[in-house]
Amino acid sequence: MDENIQIAESLISKWDSENTANACSTSSLFSGNRQEAKEYLKAIKHLQSAMHYFAAHTPSSHKLVRSQNLMQTAMKRLEKEFYQMLKTNREYLDPESVSTHSYSSRASRASLSDMEDDSEDEFKSTVADLKLIADCMIASGYGKECVKIYKIIRKSVVDEALYHLGVEKLSLSVIQKMDWDLLEIKIRSWLHAVKTALKTLFYGERILCDQVFSASDTIRETCFTEICKEGALTLFAFPENVAKCKKTPEKMFRILDLYEAIADLWPETESIFSFESTSVVRSQAVNSMIKLGEAARTMLVEFEAAIQKDTSKSGFPGGGIHPLTRYVMNYIAFLADYSEAYFGSPESEDNISSPIAIRLAWLILVLLCKLDGKAELYKDVSLSYLFLANNIQYIVVKARTSNLKFILGEEWVMKHEAKVRQYAANYERMGWSKVFASMPENPTAEIPLAKVRNSFRQFNLSFEDAYNKQSSWVVPDQTLRDEIKISLAKRIVPVYRAFYEKYRGPGNQSLVRFAPDDLGNYLSDLFYGTSGSGSVSSHSSSHSSQGGRNR
Repeated sequence: MDENIQIAESLISKWDSENTANACSTSSLFSGNRQEAKEYLKAIKHLQSAMHYFAAHTPSSHKLVRSQNLMQTAMKRLEKEFYQMLKTNREYLDPESVSTHSYSSRASRASLSDMEDDSEDEFKSTVADLKLIADCMIASGYGKECVKIYKIIRKSVVDEALYHLGVEKLSLSVIQKMDWDLLEIKIRSWLHAVKTALKTLFYGERILCDQVFSASDTIRETCFTEICKEGALTLFAFPENVAKCKKTPEKMFRILDLYEAIADLWPETESIFSFESTSVVRSQAVNSMIKLGEAARTMLVEFEAAIQKDTSKSGFPGGGIHPLTRYVMNYIAFLADYSEAYFGSPESEDNISSPIAIRLAWLILVLLCKLDGKAELYKDVSLSYLFLANNIQYIVVKARTSNLKFILGEEWVMKHEAKVRQYAANYERMGWSKVFASMPENPTAEIPLAKVRNSFRQFNLSFEDAYNKQSSWVVPDQTLRDEIKISLAKRIVPVYRAFYEKYRGPGNQSLVRFAPDDLGNYLSDLFYGTSGSGSVSSHSSSHSSQGGRNR
């Protein structure tokens, strides 16, 4: 025991930080030759043994007092070493480096460059030295002093990192008074910050704490909690406060962004803040998700109410896509891009049984009911059918080209595609009924000359009337537009061509206003929302003359 004290005294005195006469007092024990550092720590361990011995056998011995004084001197030295090591090695101990090194240590060493090898070695060496000091101080009964230094320095690192990430403590009242544009900027900043905070900052800090204080589960938990809990609570309180603000449909997507960010990072949150003393952080994250989910559902109710309240009393010009249709379907398609967690999980891809599927299908049904009402505003029944065909086609295309197809299912999409075909057929039947009726059922049958002439007159008038009236009508979707044109052409041109070829003789020349090819040209001009180059009547003479030349 006496020898242990003597060896310890020799080394401790040499490195006494308060003895400025020693050259070693201003240098680092752990720089250069680490063998002496190991001997120093070994001497402290033996000194501890001597203290226990004298305390048990001769508690009044001056040797015990001497040992205690040496131990205090040694601990002051280690405190200084610990502090300096934490301060001067921040480059290797910042959370990003810690998390990166933790990952690279699991990766193949063959993939690391020489520079990365050097950085990895420096990191491991620094952490190993910190652990040696922490183990020694804790074992010597100076754990509180060690922890105090660690917490002060590492908390400043965490708080500074959160500040640079834009994480700030904002009360509910402050957030509620913010203009939405400013709050949206804060939300975008938070969405970036939360990923870095969880995957790098808190993750790296947890790793460092676990490694440095691996000798004591209680100390590593206490350290990590006191360093990170406050910042994590500030981070996760922000979304809950946002969720409590005034709820309007246009804020929905930022609410869902916040929800998904927390949900996606929940495995990291649960793992990093797994201690009992950090359960409050997990609870805050869960509460924020609950409040955000409630806010999202409230906003959907508001959105439905907004659809119901639409009071426009005029049909959209030309039977095109109504602004309400665009607004509602773009909104719903965006909703479909988000997680279903705030509604529940879908049971089947092709079965509208999940809560989100039921909700979105209901919103589209509300829109369809409004469109039915708007279709009735058109005086021309055929235009009302074209309007419905256009708008439902827009709904179907939005469903086909977004995640709605997975949520609503193929059966739902096919059902509404059939509705488009039905309305398009109704438009053709109503809009071109007089043209169809003007042509004979059997165009090549022998009929009286008077009836032939009457058929040409009726066809000219009905076709000209239908074309002129519909030249301002629109079908924005190219596929639907082509389908309608082809269908009309198949029903009109072959019958007219047969009749034209049989009865275009000189006696009827003045009555023949259209050659068969003219009809296809006119039909191809339809549904662009303009009257093209003019009405049928303004060009009929030129077409007739072309027809004459063709004859």
